[in-house]
This record gives sequence, C-alpha cells and structure tokens, in this order.
Amino acid sequence: MFKKIVLAAVAAGVVAVSGPASAQDFPTRPMTMIIPFAAGGPTDVLGRVLAQRMSEVLGQQVVVENVGGAGGQTGSKRVEQSKPDGYTFVLGTVGTHAQSQTLSKKPLYNAATDFTPVALVAEVPIALIARKDFPANNLKEFVEYSKKNAAKMQYGSAGAGSATHLGCVVANMVMGTDIVHVPYKGTGPAMQDLQGGRIDFLCEIISTAKPQIDGGTVKAIAIMTKERSPALPNLPTAEEQGTKGMEAYTWNAIFLPKGTPEPIVKKLADAVNQAADTPGVKEKLAALGAVVVAPDRRSPQYLDKFVREEIAKWREPILKSGAQTD
Repeated sequence: MFKKIVLAAVAAGVVAVSGPASAQDFPTRPMTMIIPFAAGGPTDVLGRVLAQRMSEVLGQQVVVENVGGAGGQTGSKRVEQSKPDGYTFVLGTVGTHAQSQTLSKKPLYNAATDFTPVALVAEVPIALIARKDFPANNLKEFVEYSKKNAAKMQYGSAGAGSATHLGCVVANMVMGTDIVHVPYKGTGPAMQDLQGGRIDFLCEIISTAKPQIDGGTVKAIAIMTKERSPALPNLPTAEEQGTKGMEAYTWNAIFLPKGTPEPIVKKLADAVNQAADTPGVKEKLAALGAVVVAPDRRSPQYLDKFVREEIAKWREPILKSGAQTD
C-alpha cells in the first residue's frame, strides 16, 4: 500500500511539472498565423513580414495561412475554435475585431471575450483622396464643395463594410452630408474609377493610396489620423485643417484562442515585441504606410482594453450610416 501511495505521488508530481514545462518549452513545432484575408493585400503583406521575423525569434517556423470570407470573420472564427495551445493565432484588424461587431447582423464571435489578446502591432492611416480634377485643394474647400453638391457626388470603397467604406462613413458623418456610396469588389476597381473620374473620392488605406498620390493620378486631401503619416509627411491631417473627429484607420493585432495559458501568451507577446522592434521590420512596415505602435501599447492588457474601446467607437458611425452585412 505504501509503495502504491509513493508511486501515485510521483506520478502526480510528473504531471504537475509537465504542464508548466510544456509552456516553458513552447514552441516545439511550427505555428500557424491565420491571415483572414486573401493573399497579396496589405494585411497579408504585413503579416508575412511579421511572421518571418517571429520565426527567427521563436526558433520555429510561423506558417502563414490565408483564410478569407465574411469580412475577415471566417479566418478569425477558425482561430477562435482552435485548441488554445499557442500554435494557431490570427492577425486581426479593426474590421475583424471591432467594426464587425456592429456591422454584422450576427457576428461569428464576440471579439471582446472569445479571444486571448496578445499584442497590438501597427496602425495604418487612411487618406481622403479625390479625383485629380476635383474642384478643391484642401479639406476646408472639400467640405464646402461637398455640402453644396452632395446630391450629385459619389464615393467608392473596396466593398460594403470595408475599412475604406467606414472611413468615408465617418467623413460623411462629420461633414453632415449623405453622399452616395458605390461599393466595388476590392480596392483595385475603385481606384481605377477614381482615376478615371467616375467617382469623386475614396477613403483609402495609405499603402495603396500613396503610389497614386505620388504619381499625381489622384488628389490628396487629408490624412484621417491625429498625426501625419511618415509615408506622406507633407499631407496635413483633418484636424490640422480645422476639422475634428474625421478619424479613420486600420490596425493589426495578434489574438490567440480563449483560454491559452498565460506563459504561452507572454512568450508569443515577447516574440511579437522583438519582431516589432527589429529595424528591418519597421522599415518594411513603414514602406507599407504602417506605423509600429509604441512598446507600452503592445501588451495583452492594453490590447484587451483597446479592442473594447474600438468596438464602442465604431458603433455610432456604423449605426448612423445604416451599413450592415448579413
């Protein structure tokens, strides 16, 4: 009997040690970063830059898998349903983890409670751009013209509910206008029609707006963030031009399934931070128009609070616009 008790105690000790040890040894095999959008887009490019450096930091390959659909919710749902062992995580955005909660009639998950936040990585400004022959050269003139001519104007987007759509929803709301929205199947065709003068303006992610601005095929009106973008340092913000509240951007953050052990969360967060602080990574992201957030904004605790605030922030403009997806 004594021998059985001793053996049982030893077995219990082994189990107790193996739990924390597994977290300490993490990762012991390749991991998967789910990008909830198609390959080649801004989120995909940013994610691959991050994944490559994280692979080096963690000593295990971070494999990128594109799982598009439902405005990014399909890929995010895949992670939400995954085993909480740290080996599957999602590169979320303002669309997948904030705007979707109001925009969708039936969101596929609760972004605030169904994930384990890891780290906010970067923010990408949105620029208000117009057709090159638009009769306004700054935001003040743009607002004045839009108020007088709203009934005959149109703005485009990469699709209903996209970051580009909601950016212009905010612009409409701030200007007090009701300009017609023309949704396209992606940024490409929307940009083509803007360049061709078939629509009046776009609220475009800076990574795709910058080449057209630099090439003179569209007219830059304002950056829709509180600070100027290093990618377009000469383009004033909306607030600098006297218009407050016209803010729109997207952001990228890492999320794990709910219930992932804290030591694994910390190890992954540390890897994200090391990757974000790597000069080469910062340079590549800057080329995309993305700005790596400050270190004090990269903790799991900050991201948890940030997501809840973002969900609340986007609720009003989405509801006022009447924009909603099935």
